[in-house]
Amino acid sequence: MKVETPSMTTTTVLPNWLKRCAENYPTRCALTYGSVHWSFAELNAQVERLARQLAGAGVQEGSRVACMAMNGPALVICVYALTRLKAILVPLNIRLSVQELCWQLQDVRADLLLYEPRFATTVATIAEMVPGLKQHALLTGSEDERYAVWLEAATEQDVPLSEEISLNATQAIMYTSGTTGHPKGVLITYAMQWWNAVGSALNMGLHARDCWLACMPLFHIGGLSILMRSVIYGIRIYVMEKFDAQAVNRAICEDGVTIISVVAVMLQRMLNALDEGQRYPETFRCALLGGGPAPLPLLQACAARNVPVVQTYGLTEACSQAATLAPEDALRKLGSAGKPLLPVQLRILNDGVEAKPGEPGTIYLKGPTITPGYDHRPDATSEAFFDGWFSTGDIGYVDAEGYLYVLDRRTDLIVSGGENVYPAEVEAALLSHPAVAEVGVCGREHVQWGQVPVACVCLHPGAQLSESELQRYAEQRLARYKVPKAIYFVSQLPRTASGKLVRRDLKLLLPEA
Repeated sequence: MKVETPSMTTTTVLPNWLKRCAENYPTRCALTYGSVHWSFAELNAQVERLARQLAGAGVQEGSRVACMAMNGPALVICVYALTRLKAILVPLNIRLSVQELCWQLQDVRADLLLYEPRFATTVATIAEMVPGLKQHALLTGSEDERYAVWLEAATEQDVPLSEEISLNATQAIMYTSGTTGHPKGVLITYAMQWWNAVGSALNMGLHARDCWLACMPLFHIGGLSILMRSVIYGIRIYVMEKFDAQAVNRAICEDGVTIISVVAVMLQRMLNALDEGQRYPETFRCALLGGGPAPLPLLQACAARNVPVVQTYGLTEACSQAATLAPEDALRKLGSAGKPLLPVQLRILNDGVEAKPGEPGTIYLKGPTITPGYDHRPDATSEAFFDGWFSTGDIGYVDAEGYLYVLDRRTDLIVSGGENVYPAEVEAALLSHPAVAEVGVCGREHVQWGQVPVACVCLHPGAQLSESELQRYAEQRLARYKVPKAIYFVSQLPRTASGKLVRRDLKLLLPEA
């Protein structure tokens, strides 16, 4: 078997995307956040000031800067400022436990941790567990009669800021869970962001008055890519700290939002929050729907309310979108994720052999939107590629018309409310309890979240442990959405003759919900 990873032999350099927008469209609105409205010129000025403050704090080319912040101007400015310094963003999932955060900070070898003051207590604990890690608070508020973002106790350093972007350069390192139970840092390059933006625009179109609402976490690739598209396209982004169905509906109906990225449970809540008979305006062009196939009743309800739904399949390693389904095909191709974006090539392989139409196999992707690999994990990178094609680990098939159908998200993956939960990671946390001998975790269908994790646990002989005790134990080690919603104590787990856990048979041990 030939194994190789993609490489770029030439370096393409483009003008800095935000700076060019500030030059071309200085007065055009770039960012809306509550009562904050910044033009591209104002946004660029904020970015340049924070960049010089970060330089004064020691950030330079290649620095790995972790950021712990909610959706908002502080995080947005930080993302763009690091680009001007050629530093690398490491966005932290604020829902993770302190132990998980410390592991990621140490694994990525972070040079600096930036944080909002609301996370000061968590950061103080992290500082005790990760000695020597530098920290600085990101402050926001009124300054000189305007809303501003600045670095606490920092002095601006008069350094030249980069006015170009090398597409080969790493823009971010984003952690995604692996089937081994340990997350891996996915390298996100500027080329990935550029070509993803190009592919998305070619698929969905681009209007000068477009406004993309970002209510999904910016520490996920689906949120981060919105920030990159906005400065590539020169369009406004409407940032919300967190999803609120009524607030989203107001933004669409009253504030000019034309595109939104959501998962199915969010879209359903938006529809539920509409008044009886209320429809979205014609200016609302698209609801980009990820996190798995949309159920038929949801699609029918969207059609009745003037909601064009563009279903998409993607993953962190593919910089968000890889394939999309056009609104006109939503009902005709129910359950499909659509066709690949223009820059993306897609194949279905079984043991290296091309699958026939309708035949399930592993989904492989290739193109400039695909990651070059995992941070300091050459073995994992090599294993992920076959003849230059990236193995998603997901199982699916392509029909005779070329439409992709995803059957399993990395086989054992649990998708809960749009969040990925890997059973092995949850099992590892539960197995660290001294009373637990064996664990098997699987997903159970849930009307609100799609799926939730549940666990089957075997205790050591003579050990005593309650469900609530083990859940509280897990909460100290896992993000809340990863903690099993139910734990069942069983005498044995289903295994193969070689002793391998058969997760698909765990559901046979569960009582009827």
